[in-house]
Amino acid sequence: MIKGLKNARWAAMRLLLGTAGRLSRGVRIGYRHGFDSGSMLDYVYVDKAHGSLVVGRLIDRVYLNAIGWRAIRARRELLKDVLRERIAEQHGEVFILDVASGPGRYLQDLAEEYGPGSIRVECRDLDRAGLAQGEGRARERGLTNISYAHGDALNPPPCERAPDVIVVSGLYELLLDDSAIAASVERLRGMLAPGGVLVFTTQTRHPQLEFIARVLPNREGNLWVMKCRPVEQAEKWAVDAGFTGVTSARESVGLFTVTTARR
Repeated sequence: MIKGLKNARWAAMRLLLGTAGRLSRGVRIGYRHGFDSGSMLDYVYVDKAHGSLVVGRLIDRVYLNAIGWRAIRARRELLKDVLRERIAEQHGEVFILDVASGPGRYLQDLAEEYGPGSIRVECRDLDRAGLAQGEGRARERGLTNISYAHGDALNPPPCERAPDVIVVSGLYELLLDDSAIAASVERLRGMLAPGGVLVFTTQTRHPQLEFIARVLPNREGNLWVMKCRPVEQAEKWAVDAGFTGVTSARESVGLFTVTTARR
C-alpha cells in the first residue's frame, strides 16, 4: 500500500512537471535535451528566469533556486578559481582540455579573461547540440583561443599537444560504475603533459536524489539516476592511478568537491 502511494505520488509529480512545469524555459530545456545535459547546465549557469506568462517565470525561478542548481553554480566558481591557480603556476601558453564540456560557458569566460597566448581551451562532448551552442557563442564573443570537438570522455583520442590541464566536471556524478571512473582517471593521466594536472568533480551528497531519479529524464530519455560518493574515494582513484599532490575543496553549498591531482 505504501509503495503504491509513493509510486502514485511520483507519477503525479512527473505529470505536473511535464504539463504545467513546461511553462518554465528551464524545464522545457530539460525535457528537450535532458536535465543532465550541457545545454541544461548552461541555462542554469546564467541564472535568469524565463517562461511563458508570469507563472512560467515564477516556476522557472523556483526551479533555478533548487539546491542542486545552486550547488552547480557554486561548483563552477570553485572550478574557475582552481583553474586560475593552475594557470598562474604554468609558464607559457596553458592548454586546457575539458572532456565533457557541454557549451563550456565558464571556459569561455576564462578564455576571454586570459586571452590567446596565455591559454588555449579545447571543449569536447558527445552532445552535438551543446557543442554547436558553445561554438556559436564563442564566435559571438570573438574568442579565438577556444575550440570544440565531438568526443567520448571515457575513450578520448589523444590531442596534438599533451594538455597541461584536463577537466572532468559533472561527468563522474552520472556514472554508476566505480571501475569506469577509476579507468577514466588512469587513462587521463596518460594524456597529460609531464607535471600536468587533472581537475575533476565529485558529488558527495544530494538531498533530492530520489526526486531526480523518479521524475527527471536524462539526455537518453531515461530517469536521471546519480550516485554520491565520499571525497576520500575520489582521491583514492587519483592516488591509485599514480597521481601525486592530490587535494580537494568543497563548493560553498556543500554538495560537490573539486579534486586536483598532479601527474
